[in-house]
Amino acid sequence: MKVLTVCGLGQGTSLILKMNVEQALGDKGIQADVEHTDVSAASSMQADYIITSNELAESLTDHSANVIIVNNYFDMDEINQAIEENFTE
Repeated sequence: MKVLTVCGLGQGTSLILKMNVEQALGDKGIQADVEHTDVSAASSMQADYIITSNELAESLTDHSANVIIVNNYFDMDEINQAIEENFTE
């Protein structure tokens, strides 16, 4: 399974989100390849899931991946809830 964490520039916040998503997935025993990137690159990358903010999700509506919205990239409760509600193994 491939997961992309996406922010506007693909640098700071997407990397933080990547680390938090890896931790949440690991805690649930879900194995995934998690990469961080910017919204422009994400539109042409293959993935099963994309985790990003509501604003950036609007730019990814044509992507084949399941786009999951997380508004606070630091909130582990929100990240865990998003994963529980959207991930299927």
